Amino acid sequence: METARRVVVVTGASGGIGRASAIAFGKEGDAVALLARGEAGLAGAAAEVEAAGGRSLPIAVDVADAHAVDDAAERVERELGPIDVWVNVAFTSVFSRFDEIEPEEYKRVTEVAYLGYVYGTMSALKRMKARDHGTIVQVGSALAYRGIPLQTAYCGAKHAIQGFNESLRTELLHEGSGVRTTMVQMPAVNTPQFSWVLSRLPHQAQPVPPIYQPEVAARGVVYAAAHPERREYWVGGSTAATLIANAIMPGLLDRYLAKTGFHAQQTPEPRDPDQPANLWKPADSSRDFGTHGIFDSKSSGRSYQLTASHHHGAVAAAAGTVLAGAAAAATALLRKGHR
Repeated sequence: METARRVVVVTGASGGIGRASAIAFGKEGDAVALLARGEAGLAGAAAEVEAAGGRSLPIAVDVADAHAVDDAAERVERELGPIDVWVNVAFTSVFSRFDEIEPEEYKRVTEVAYLGYVYGTMSALKRMKARDHGTIVQVGSALAYRGIPLQTAYCGAKHAIQGFNESLRTELLHEGSGVRTTMVQMPAVNTPQFSWVLSRLPHQAQPVPPIYQPEVAARGVVYAAAHPERREYWVGGSTAATLIANAIMPGLLDRYLAKTGFHAQQTPEPRDPDQPANLWKPADSSRDFGTHGIFDSKSSGRSYQLTASHHHGAVAAAAGTVLAGAAAAATALLRKGHR
């Protein structure tokens, strides 16, 4: 009987980036443990992993519960074998002005979207360090560096993950550990979160264009899991542009986002007052929302930046060839001018 190549754990695996990543690992022939709260979403994701060629193990768990996450990790190793890759994706959020968010809501977002990563990393690391082998992938965002309006809780969590992961990485490097941790910074992605996030906006929430399909993000995750030596990966030209602009002119970006950020995160349609909110309980307990959100017509399934990022050597060689050609042409013109 053929065995799976790796044992992979993906949190937040019932939809969006987590689900697309789980399916992508399934296509690699991996055994994938899917951790999320929604039973219907988990069942749908598990079926797609199996159809892709992988083995699935759906586990209903709230990542804000450290003991439950560790119990899930124990079950994964008992039923699938030693964990090779752990991918933290699960999050929740509130779309709202800061002064309209309740303290309990802010705490809940932080427990899921930040501490959920910490608890997942703890459970993975204590097993991986014992074997001196394994990879932990933190799924981040351009918002780990650049805060935007209406998402203070989410941006705060992503910034926290960034600092946490950098600190952990330096500890592992100091120890000469064989365990690797890396982070993948994502662009705006067409996920179901915009149909189930707790929102107090007057209109339907949307990702800030340009928008990418979850499969683009998943390609970045799978590549990072196979190449964890790099400290961080960027997915999408918009992510690269945002992080570079924020490093060069953060004050100007503050003013630009203050002017455009409210409008850019909402469609013209009014918000559905009956939209589910997955902050306290899963929205996909009885309904499978799938991998994609409601913005397929506005989303791209490719990223040239991502392709270039995964082929630095080829890109550098091509750039060198172009530069060499340009230099040769310039030299020839200079010689011709001196005749």
